[in-house]
Amino acid sequence: MQYGAKRGVIQGFRGVGKSWICSAFVVHQLLLDASKNILVVSASKTRADDFSTFTLRLLQELEILRALKPRTDQRFSKVSFDVGLAPASHAPSVKSLGITSQLTGSRADIIIADDIEVPTNSATQGMRDKLSEQIKEFDAILKPHDDAKILFLGTPQCEDSVYRKLTERGYNLKVWPSETVTQETNDNVYGGTVSDLCVSDSVIPLPTEPSRFTEIDLNERKISYGSVGYALQFMLNPSLSDIDRFPLKLRNLIIHDVDRDLAPEKLVWAASADLEQQSLPCVGLRGDRFYRPMKIVGDMVPYTGSVMSIDPSGRGKDETGYAVTKMLNGTLYVPEAGGLQGGYDPKTLMELVDIAKRNKVNKIVVESNFGDGMFTQLITPLLKEHYPCSIEEVRHNIQKEKRIIDTLEPLLGGHRLVIDPSVIEKDYKSAQVHPPEQQLHYMLFHQMTRITSGRGSIRHDDRLDALSIACNYWVEQMAQDADDKISERKEELVRIELDNFKNSFYKNRKSNNYMSWM
Repeated sequence: MQYGAKRGVIQGFRGVGKSWICSAFVVHQLLLDASKNILVVSASKTRADDFSTFTLRLLQELEILRALKPRTDQRFSKVSFDVGLAPASHAPSVKSLGITSQLTGSRADIIIADDIEVPTNSATQGMRDKLSEQIKEFDAILKPHDDAKILFLGTPQCEDSVYRKLTERGYNLKVWPSETVTQETNDNVYGGTVSDLCVSDSVIPLPTEPSRFTEIDLNERKISYGSVGYALQFMLNPSLSDIDRFPLKLRNLIIHDVDRDLAPEKLVWAASADLEQQSLPCVGLRGDRFYRPMKIVGDMVPYTGSVMSIDPSGRGKDETGYAVTKMLNGTLYVPEAGGLQGGYDPKTLMELVDIAKRNKVNKIVVESNFGDGMFTQLITPLLKEHYPCSIEEVRHNIQKEKRIIDTLEPLLGGHRLVIDPSVIEKDYKSAQVHPPEQQLHYMLFHQMTRITSGRGSIRHDDRLDALSIACNYWVEQMAQDADDKISERKEELVRIELDNFKNSFYKNRKSNNYMSWM
């Protein structure tokens, strides 16, 4: 806090004393310079009041700080107070607020955000976006001089933590986990952000603060919290938590060129380093990768069928999501998927018709929403004119997030979803039309890897929802084994060949008998 960067993020494990040290830091800075104005922001007003109460106790009970006790003519409350040596100022020496309080109008030399991210304000993407916007106000509050400083103290609550986003805005991150880590773990898992005090050559983890938490104590907490909770709250490593929270992984997809007419009878999946598709833009979680198939089995044969799904644009900044899926031997192939700006305008409708035509789809499935069938009524005349095919509407009553996961998780887990590389490239490029801070939210594969069963877990889901609708169409036909289908096709080919031979034999025999009679 004292010697770190002007804009810093300090992550310490639960119970290490971040808030206590924060109070000590505040009074120490005022002891050095009583003219400073310090703003402390917490997740709630109650938490902020606790901070002010403790800080005032320090001023009253420590002899070295007696000169800083507020005078009778100064501000003296749980929300804000002055210190005894402070000059007259509009801003109090110390002010503590909740993150949802009125921050506008405050001024400060030092801003400390103490545990502003908690489960109740970061559970969904919408909540995290709101929190991220609230802390942008700090830059308007901070006084413009060289000693001004913004510090964040806390424990990450999820993979998409506001603290991680701050590093993208130039903040320096330092992490103090409860146990020592090796330099390799620091580099590969934490990105080199672990404090040097917590890095050890020993592969056996040791308590980083043994006077506070012994090895036995930490092991008891590990058992109580569970490995996921302990990794997040004490080791400050959200990656293990993400394994359970985010069920859809890019590594379970098969990336392979998808032909519009034919597909291999079977593709064999493997997550091997030599199969990694490094040239494709990967927006998955840390460590997630795209992989091409390890082996192609059988011949190239026609698809069983082809379906295109459309999720019409809703209100606001939603896109019209679309996806084309082709099925063969229980495996789904995706030659095209993405999102289009607009929804009911002729240009968007015609573009969707063109996509259906070039992919030779047999049916179009449209999600019925608040448009009450209007989208289907508008696109049907264009289909009749340019590409006649059947169209139907589907309506869902199940929570969207759970429906998407229930459809896609078994497909990915069984490695039965094949994506054309052009889908990934186009998905990434098409999102560039949006503002930089919003681009990721519109990408199909970002939506796929960030969705959870919680309502509102991702801001936009149009592209992902369209893909799940197209995949869900084939659910009843997915109970197929590729090897069985290959055997059946070979048996059918043998049967046809035998029938041809038999027919040819009898045909020649009849011909010979006729010639002998003549």
